[in-house]
Amino acid sequence: MERYLIVGAGRSGICSANMLHELQKDFVIYDSKADLDTDSIIERLDKKDGVKFILGDITEKDLADITVCVVSPGVPLETPVMKAVISKGIPVWSEIELAYRYDKGAVIGITGTNGKTTTTALTYEIVKQWNPDSLLVGNIEIPYTGLALTSKSNGATVAEISSFQLETMLTFKPKVSAILNITPDHLDRHKTMENYADVKKSIAKNQDEDDFCVLNYEDDVLREFGKELKCKVVFFSSQRKLNDGLYYQDGGIYIAKNGESTLFLHTDETNLVGLHNFENIMAAVAMTLSFGVPVDTIREVVKRFTAVEHRIEFVAKKNGVKYYNDSKGTNTDAAIKAIDAMPSNTVLIAGGYDKKSEYDEWVSRFPGKVRRLVLIGQTKENIAAACNKIGFTDYCFADSLEEAVKICAEAAQNGDCCLLSPACASWGMFKNYQQRGTMFKELVKAL
Repeated sequence: MERYLIVGAGRSGICSANMLHELQKDFVIYDSKADLDTDSIIERLDKKDGVKFILGDITEKDLADITVCVVSPGVPLETPVMKAVISKGIPVWSEIELAYRYDKGAVIGITGTNGKTTTTALTYEIVKQWNPDSLLVGNIEIPYTGLALTSKSNGATVAEISSFQLETMLTFKPKVSAILNITPDHLDRHKTMENYADVKKSIAKNQDEDDFCVLNYEDDVLREFGKELKCKVVFFSSQRKLNDGLYYQDGGIYIAKNGESTLFLHTDETNLVGLHNFENIMAAVAMTLSFGVPVDTIREVVKRFTAVEHRIEFVAKKNGVKYYNDSKGTNTDAAIKAIDAMPSNTVLIAGGYDKKSEYDEWVSRFPGKVRRLVLIGQTKENIAAACNKIGFTDYCFADSLEEAVKICAEAAQNGDCCLLSPACASWGMFKNYQQRGTMFKELVKAL
């Protein structure tokens, strides 16, 4: 008899539990907090009677009849519970793996260090326009297990997938996959860039000759990775003309085939700004073309699509200063793109949870661009040290986001931009990047 151990009682764990209940599978929920308020967890479950929990330490007896472990993305495999599970030879699935096994349709899976949310949202809007029986799942919206059982055989699922979820994939096989880029992130968990890159690459490990993988040609690791794949590879480039694939040149996005290029659209026909967003558009176009969506449908949706919340999102103009919310800029590469996208001098709010990142390349963009840097969170001293190394001293510390916004409002001059782009995760000060971004927007609107 199957018995599932769900590790983690957050959003992912709740959706996994609801899915297993719907499938009439036996399960038990584990959480490391010995004093977890189980009543609050039960309130969020569809099934409220007879729910079983294991809290705190886990024993041999607890694992004796477990046949599958479904682990939430926030739980590292090095934790005591996961070491115990793995040592017993129990299969470990991410909630993505569980959901995929019951998805009746085709899947588009998207990963990468930056640009995932915008690209996933755009890809979904395109696919939904063509096929209304489409689902949007993963980090961007509802966990995959929350919607997998509603999938239809003629439908499509567009999934944003993190490296944490890819660690425990077994059978996951998207019809179309994409790896947008690989830059340093989450090294506190993956330890080395090589490990991190290998996990990202695994999104395509089960794909075959009938499938497609979309890759960024300007990423050295991905360009080489394309040579290893069994599936059809489609490249996109923001720096050079390609003989096959998609490329950006002089304000236009082109589709190339066998050396012949066709203009897809001019970028000033879209609502997105910045070269990184043109890359996101190309990736979405490449995926949806590979999936079979007509080019006219794709173009129509791209033209009307607007930026996603918390990603270089325009908030308001106050006293001649434009405020932008880039709370989703949780690593230095994303934060560099946000700085580069600002049209004028910028007052920047940055800092947060320490993921063991390096800040030198990001900080090197500040001179001549950042008028004032306001640092918050656990990493503020480390970022300040990186600033000092290059002689950038226009920074100060704030104890809260509220204080940081007040400092920015005072420091910004008419025509400036004020940008929240932390280059760090939100944990410690906030529940997630969404809460951080929402608070920033409320503070700005109250100015």
